[in-house]
Amino acid sequence: MKVILLGAPGAGKGTQAVRLAERYKIPHISTGDIFRSNIKEKTPIGIVAKSYIDKGQLVPDEVTIQIVRERLEKDDCKNGYLLDGFPRTVSQAEALDEFSTVDVVVNIDVPLHKLMRRITGRRVCGKCGESYHIDYLGGKTACEKCDGELIQRADDNEETVGKRLEVYEKQTAPLIEHYEKKGKLFNVDGDGDINAVFNAITERLG
Repeated sequence: MKVILLGAPGAGKGTQAVRLAERYKIPHISTGDIFRSNIKEKTPIGIVAKSYIDKGQLVPDEVTIQIVRERLEKDDCKNGYLLDGFPRTVSQAEALDEFSTVDVVVNIDVPLHKLMRRITGRRVCGKCGESYHIDYLGGKTACEKCDGELIQRADDNEETVGKRLEVYEKQTAPLIEHYEKKGKLFNVDGDGDINAVFNAITERLG
């Protein structure tokens, strides 16, 4: 099963992707994770990516497409994959069509005005990467899993988030229409409980 998860920043793609990958035994491929790894290791591609991400801009297509192509060629993708964060534009989707055939596209739909609170309130563990939200932390500053320090990502501030949502509306939202025309897209209400969203997706995927 080859699946794409669509949705604006903060819609919950990452959370659902981890659970879906586990359920269907396919690798969760997050371009965000790939870029963060390269940025942390200060690879040439990571340095280029960071210069765009810090400004709230998208990494150029040719860089992203090459990274995804190489990842999908690995053995663990033979039985399918779950793409999270790619494609972000129609041109990326067309490039993907040249080296892989997607089965279904899931669009997690959340009103944009609710996404700002979701993202700016997000905190992640500096050690293991576990994600939390200030609305549910009750003032805690340590990870429940490994006791690592909870931090706010540098790009999770209001100014950068505002730019990311603006870029999403302009460049990524047209993907919805693109995949609707192909008959591969279905929408899921992402404004509910995490389990409710997961169940709605799995009901459609089977």
